[in-house]
Amino acid sequence: MDWKPYAAALASKTAHPGSDWWAPIRETPRHLLVERWFTPGPHGWTAVDGLSDEEVWATAGYSDTTLVTRIGPVHADRTEPGQTVTGLPTSSSTLPSLVVTMLRHGRLTPGVRLLDLATGSGYSAALACHRLGDDLVTTLDVDPYLTQIAAERLARIDRHPKVITADANRELPGGYDRIVSMVSVPRVPAQWLTALAPGGRLVTTITSTGLIITADKTDDGGAAGRVEWDRASFMATRAGDDYPPALNDLFATASTDEGTVTVSPFPVLDVMQAWEVWSMLSLTAPGIEHRTGTGDDGGRMTWMLHADGSWARAHTGAGELTATVHQGGPRRLYDLLDQIRWRWLEHGELPVYGAKVTITPDGETTLSRGGWATTL
Repeated sequence: MDWKPYAAALASKTAHPGSDWWAPIRETPRHLLVERWFTPGPHGWTAVDGLSDEEVWATAGYSDTTLVTRIGPVHADRTEPGQTVTGLPTSSSTLPSLVVTMLRHGRLTPGVRLLDLATGSGYSAALACHRLGDDLVTTLDVDPYLTQIAAERLARIDRHPKVITADANRELPGGYDRIVSMVSVPRVPAQWLTALAPGGRLVTTITSTGLIITADKTDDGGAAGRVEWDRASFMATRAGDDYPPALNDLFATASTDEGTVTVSPFPVLDVMQAWEVWSMLSLTAPGIEHRTGTGDDGGRMTWMLHADGSWARAHTGAGELTATVHQGGPRRLYDLLDQIRWRWLEHGELPVYGAKVTITPDGETTLSRGGWATTL
């Protein structure tokens, strides 16, 4: 494949001439790091084999798109072309523009030692190696197959970072000047701070939010920084082969039970598409599973589910501006959502983006802005 024109086109979309990332994107054959991937469909995720269709491979490999490479415990590399599997994505090759955004926030100046968390396909490590040199880049993933195949494919394109199989939530091997995570965490693990050199910088996202946190290590062993105005969402860290199963039994309850019935003054919102609201809600009540759909009358439906047994169902009829809400369980999840939407209207914004970030040496992470604060 003559991949260089494709890579040049990708560079023109995601960087600009003179940028530190222009050459790494133009000169990295992303397609060689992702040979198979999954595409979503009505019945699950279908495996696509790039090796069997060069045009499909080139188009996907050099699109500014996330390529999902693992569903539950199933790797795309270990499927038959056209095979369909069901489950949640557990690994991917992140869209290049977001990879560059995260690395850019890491301020990768010459000579710094980088830990790239969540190896995935190895693309972020490849770009970092181009920028810093192979000997200054370490990449880590919990999945031994991912680290093995990424190391092999990186070697084929003459990139040789140190590749480690380990749990990012446990003690990290070595010391680093920069830690950039392509996986989200509920709060910054204390082990990251231990591995971070004095004056070092970390970049990560908070699980189930669109928040990018950047923080520089402080003299007390903690870190201080901010929530950036850029937005990103990554898969959460995991210790096993898969994430906990979806709350399907609770969804059945939420779809049929009457519960407590109220009327919301707001129409149904697709919360996960309203990143500011979604992030604020996730900080207020972590762990909510959101689902959306269409009612029998063509109106909008949404469900909110939580492992503690709380649930909510809301419906806005076609042409209506309010929502009928049914709720049950120990907490009123939709009431929490409405409180956040009222705050959004009253203040014209929510305080999550641009918030100050303070992290103690044990990882306690506090976000604060304009009199609002929350600790993770």
